Amino acid sequence: MSYILALDQGTTSSRSIVFNQAGEAVSFSQREFRQIFPRPGWVEHDPNEIWQSQLETAIIAMQKAGLTSADLAGIGITNQRETVIIWDRLTGKPVHNAIVWQDRRTSAMCDAIRNDYAAVIYAKTGLEVDAYFSASKIKWLLDTIPGLRNEAGSGKLAAGTVDTWLVWKLTDGKLHITDPSNASRTMLFNIHTLAWDEELLEIFDIPRSILPEVRPSSELAGEVTAPQELRGIPIAGIAGDQQAALFGQACFSAGATKNTYGTGCFMLQNVGQAPAESNHRLLSTVGWQIGGITEYALEGSVFIGGAVMQWLRDSLGIIDNSADIEALAGSVPDSGGIYFVPAFAGLGTPYWDQEARGMIIGITRGTGKAHIARAAVESIAFQTADLLAAMNADSHVDLTELRVDGGATVNDSLLQFQADILQIPVVRSKTSETTALGAAYLAGLAVGFWADKAELAAQWQAAGRFEPTISQAGANELIDRWHEAVNRSLKWAAV
Repeated sequence: MSYILALDQGTTSSRSIVFNQAGEAVSFSQREFRQIFPRPGWVEHDPNEIWQSQLETAIIAMQKAGLTSADLAGIGITNQRETVIIWDRLTGKPVHNAIVWQDRRTSAMCDAIRNDYAAVIYAKTGLEVDAYFSASKIKWLLDTIPGLRNEAGSGKLAAGTVDTWLVWKLTDGKLHITDPSNASRTMLFNIHTLAWDEELLEIFDIPRSILPEVRPSSELAGEVTAPQELRGIPIAGIAGDQQAALFGQACFSAGATKNTYGTGCFMLQNVGQAPAESNHRLLSTVGWQIGGITEYALEGSVFIGGAVMQWLRDSLGIIDNSADIEALAGSVPDSGGIYFVPAFAGLGTPYWDQEARGMIIGITRGTGKAHIARAAVESIAFQTADLLAAMNADSHVDLTELRVDGGATVNDSLLQFQADILQIPVVRSKTSETTALGAAYLAGLAVGFWADKAELAAQWQAAGRFEPTISQAGANELIDRWHEAVNRSLKWAAV
């Protein structure tokens, strides 16, 4: 058994990657699935499409590599976090579409809960009270779908994030589990006691019986029973996508930091074996749990990162493929004074404004689609700069380089602009899919495929290093203008 299979279930696509013992990807398969927008601010997925797309990519990745289940030492699962699915335990049928982490339908609910319980929730979970997290989504489903709350109370229903749904399907309903990294994103999990919290369950009126068992991030949890092509492979690693990327970047020591450019952007810093409290509205979250030891992270969250490229493609139609963005944005020397605040789902760190909405400002008669494309790319870097400023302020240590990964890191122009405004080197990992690699690492440790974290750290390699090319004064001017645009977006939301 010479390989590990990683299932990387993301917000807009499902991916499967086979890794060898050197941590190299030997085959890859990806499939996009529908984004469902029933109303403005609502975002849903079909749980069966999530399952089918993930299953299809897993089988294709194995076939591309010429492998069978007997060749695989284990499966690691990583997933879009906070997204919620509830299903019938007997039939396995979802009661509703998955409510996606970007969904804002519960903003008013969260505003009301925040007024009374913000301090309690932050103290126990390390999270802001926000529609981003899972708890209010579960409550909305139980409160809204006729008869669902009664069924939940009778034990007929199972709920979970996407990792829980995939493990349930892979084991024909034998395992209803999650790991601490995903549980810590629900607003129902106490990151100090490492258990579902009775007071939080009472606040959101959610029965404990529908929630999964919380198991370590790296352990032999069970074996796949379906489909036939994967039968018998050990399920040995589970982690939320951003924690998996932190692990895949070999950020194993306190202070090590990475930023992932995916649908959103997420900066995580390893803070060691105790939760850290933020004074700058970062989140405190579980990184992973291995061998009885739990490690924690501080996190900054950007809701719309690479998703802005999809918006330019699908809603504006100014590019045919997301990969076209670099050439279009690079066809002009700068954004022409355009600033793009992509607050399609509110703003995350450090603003945490659920009502903020997107804004493009600075348009003139000479503005073209290339300027808008460049401003869109730059918006990803500006939002990341806000995350790093908060991270540096909390840690009291200025980061000297930033490790980056994710699909958008193929864009050299983005990473160069990022280095310019951060005024530190930006280092691209040789493996852009470090989220999947982290899930593979967690599974591989559990089954003895890799010996320890030291072996994993020795595999990390850089594939590009971007040094600042503008002055500190120039960077400050750009960031000041960005903040002016953000403040206008926040004021617009308050009208």
